[in-house]
Amino acid sequence: MAYPERYKYTREHEWVEVDGKAGTVGITDYAQNSLGDIVFVDAPKVGTKVEKGAVFGSVESVKAVSDLYSPVTGTVTEVNEELTSSPEKINSDAHGAWIIKVELSDPAELESLLSAADYEKFIAEETGK
Repeated sequence: MAYPERYKYTREHEWVEVDGKAGTVGITDYAQNSLGDIVFVDAPKVGTKVEKGAVFGSVESVKAVSDLYSPVTGTVTEVNEELTSSPEKINSDAHGAWIIKVELSDPAELESLLSAADYEKFIAEETGK
């Protein structure tokens, strides 16, 4: 799977796409594949403050519950309500099915995130492939 070049990635398998001071956050294809069939997404409410590296919600699959870690610090401006009734959309299109949108507090934080190429190398090291 090719990871979108326009996204930045975390070592916890989240992605963020940034447009100005707005960030769109989701989980990677690698994460959804590892989790299996996703049955529930727990996301914060609009107006919630999120911290880079801190848990902001969770994804539940038939296998396990996995915490979601924010790739950026900011305020939640939108939540993907579609995932409430159709969480499996993450399985079918992990890089299109966003979870939250955030107004960034510090765009400089993006510099510490992984590029698509670096993320692919990280996965290869983690899986030994």
